[in-house]
This record gives sequence, C-alpha cells and structure tokens, in this order.
Amino acid sequence: MTSMELTRRAFLGRTGLGFGAIALDSLIGAPRPSDDPLRPRPPMFAPKARSVIYLHMAGAPSQLDLFDYKPKLVELDGQRCPDEFLAGKRFAFIKGVPNLLGTMFSFARHGESGAELSELLPHLANVVDKIAIVKSMFTDQFNHSPAQLLLHTGDPRFGSAAMGSWVTYGLGTMNRNLPGYVVLVTGGKAPSAGKSLWGSGFLPSIFQGTQCRTTGDPVLFLSDPPGLERRGRREALDALRDLNEIGHAHTGDPETLTRIAQYELAFRMQAAVPDVMDISNEPQHVLDLYGAVPGYHSNADTAADPRKTYKKTDASFANNCLLARRLVERGVRFVQLFDWGWDHHGSSPGESIDETLPIKCAQTDRAVSALIVDLEQRGLLDETLVIWGGEFGRTPMMQNNVRKKRVKGFIGRDHHPFGFTMWLAGGGIKGGQTIGATDELGYYITENKIEVRDLQATILHLLGLDPYRLSYPVQGLDKRLIGPTSTPRVVTELLA
Repeated sequence: MTSMELTRRAFLGRTGLGFGAIALDSLIGAPRPSDDPLRPRPPMFAPKARSVIYLHMAGAPSQLDLFDYKPKLVELDGQRCPDEFLAGKRFAFIKGVPNLLGTMFSFARHGESGAELSELLPHLANVVDKIAIVKSMFTDQFNHSPAQLLLHTGDPRFGSAAMGSWVTYGLGTMNRNLPGYVVLVTGGKAPSAGKSLWGSGFLPSIFQGTQCRTTGDPVLFLSDPPGLERRGRREALDALRDLNEIGHAHTGDPETLTRIAQYELAFRMQAAVPDVMDISNEPQHVLDLYGAVPGYHSNADTAADPRKTYKKTDASFANNCLLARRLVERGVRFVQLFDWGWDHHGSSPGESIDETLPIKCAQTDRAVSALIVDLEQRGLLDETLVIWGGEFGRTPMMQNNVRKKRVKGFIGRDHHPFGFTMWLAGGGIKGGQTIGATDELGYYITENKIEVRDLQATILHLLGLDPYRLSYPVQGLDKRLIGPTSTPRVVTELLA
C-alpha cells in the first residue's frame, strides 16, 4: 500500500464509496461487475403500467385557452383585475394592475364524458374519453427552471434525480440493447432547466436519460470511427472491462460498475438504436396518422429565435411521438418528450396566445391523439402511462409589462402556479373523466387540489413502486422523489 493510500483523504474516500456500494446493494441488489445495473427488477407490488411516455410542453401552455373554459372571464374581458387576485402576489412579469383576458377561442363538449375542449384541439376531441383531465394542478414555483425541476426531479434546485431515473433505478429496463430512459427534444431549444431534467443526480449515472436525435446519428459519438471494425471495438471493451473490474475490486466504487455497464450498453446500442430510430419503415397509414415525415429537418433547430420560424406543418414533434411508441414497444421503460415554445407572454414576436398558441397546437394535437390511438390498436395503451402538461399554467390576466393595450401577435399571459391543467391516459388511468376545478376566473383551485408531488406519487404507484419506500441514501438522508414528508398522496380518483 502506497503512502498516498494511507492518507486520511484516501481512507475516507475509499470507505465512503464502499459504504455507498453496500447501501445500494441493500436497496436494489447492487450488480456485481459481471451484472447489468439496468437488468429488470420486480416491482414492489402489481403494477398497472410498465412504461411511461411523458409529453412536456416546455414553457407552460395556457389552460384557459385549451381546457378550462371560463364564461365569466370572457364576460369580464378587458376589465381591471380584482384586487384580491393581486394583493400579496408575486408575478414573473405583470406590473401594477393588469386587465382580465378572456379566451378568444371557442369551446365545445366532446365524447360521452362531455369534456370541454378548445377548438385548437380537434384531434384530442376524438379520443377525449380515453384521457383523464386534471384541472386542479398546483405548484409552489412560478419560474420555469425551478418549476420544471420540481416537476421532474422533486426538487426546485439542481442536483436531484429525474423521475425517469428513479423509475429505471427501481425497475430497470426491459430491453438490454436500448437505454431504459430516452429523451427527445423539439421546438428548437431545450427546456429552461436544461439537461438536469433528465440527469441522474445522486443516483448512479447509468440511470440518467439518454437524449436521442431524430436526424443524423441518434446519439453523438455512438458510431465507431472510420477504420475501426466491430471486432476491434469488442476487444477494446473487453480490455476496459477487465481493468474496471480490477478497479472496482480495489475501491468498491459503484460508478465503476456504471462505467462498465455504459460501455457495454453503447456497444449494443450501435446495432439497436439506428433501427428503432428509423421511422421510414413504418407503413404510410401510420405516418399519416401521426403526421410524421421521415428525415424531416426543422428550421427551428438552427434558428437564433426558433419561435419566429414556427410553422403548423413542422413534423418534428409528430416524428418524436411515433418514436416514443416504437421505443416503448421495444421495452424502453421511460420516454420523455420535451417540446419548447409554449411560453406565451406576448412580449416578443412568436410568443403570443392569438398567433403562436394555434401553431403549437397544430404541431402537436394530431400527433398526441395518434399516439393514444396507435398504442391502443397495438394493445399497448393499457400498459403505457401517457402524461401531458407543462410546469405551471397561465394567468387570467393579460401580461402588461411591455404593452398595456392589445396588439395582434402580442397578446399573452404570465406564469400561473395556483391552478393549471394536465391530463393522463393509459396504464391504470380511468379515462373519460375530469378531476378538480378552479374558480369562475380560473385563478384559484376550488375542488380537489393536486400538487406536483401527488402526481409523482401516483406515477410511481401505477408502475408498482411504493413512492414512500423508493429511496436512495444521500449524505445521511433517504432521498425520495416525492420529498421527505408523508404529505404527498396517490390520487386514487385517477385510477381505473
């Protein structure tokens, strides 16, 4: 043993890592070097769902213009906002006393459930009896990054593990040739909180999300460099594995196991990923169902301000919805779609309720509805949980920090955490119902408040994971996705 290994720092480092490995082993049966950290694990109890497709509209869509119709707000459109909605409140951008803003879109009832939907969602209207609409979502964060982090990692600060990471940590994956957790991004930009939304945080990094591209190489640097044959790559990986196993035997560092598993997964992905990401072999009627276009390149991907380039015919999100179906069909546990461009303040070109919201709905409505239809036709909807929503909602008042009067193309709403809408379908969800309600102006929740951590607890429960027991030791604490208290509840009203 060298003098370096006898220092206090070296001793604490080595024993700390060893204790971490022991703790991981006690919780999930930590894999040995010859094992796979992503191997399938039995759920804690019988699950309703095996996979998740989470559709996040980054920026927060307006519930008042899509799902939560308020005749009184339309009646009072343009009038001064009541003082009780302003006193003691903090807004991201609203200044002084704003005017109320009623929706400019018509609503109608659809399906046997009679759910009210905006004219901007004609395709979702056809499958409305398959979804459960929640109009009483609540968050305590009113800026994008903290609200997105809270929703997806359970903590409004950076450093915690994403929901998809928790799910793959608890259950592993069902296809060892593909990542257990895949992320697809459209809209020209990543969400405000960036890649932390699919990071593994304090969990071993093998559980982080793998971001895939829909054009070019699906994963950067996945292909072998010119001149390297697959046999040579295999020999190199075998040598690296042997060295890492020696290192693991010496230090007990669980990240060494992660490194072995990641190298092996990347090798298998070289053959599996190009096939699953190629939608050109889908039948034409399936492509038409989604509005998907193989090989489509969006102008938004290279624009300085993607919002100014948005077109209703952009097929990027449709392609990703079809990819999501192909991924869960092949055993991927958690597929996350982020679509940027829903932050409709009305302050700048390309971010208005009157012009940009209809474009974003046209880009997504058909594909989302097709996803539900396609999953059901293939017998996958009952075992796939589909979730749609943003990080919060939009205010019943018009944003006024730039323009106090309405100007076409510059009409918007500010951030609103006190009551917003999400919907769920598939895997254990009772469709054809609307849960919760807000007041006559859509400001406060009046019925069945459902907080972000309640949603997280419900998702884990549907997957057969106990949200109160699924934990990971971090700095003396047993970290959980739902936080440290027993307050979060499984929303049983949503369950079939």
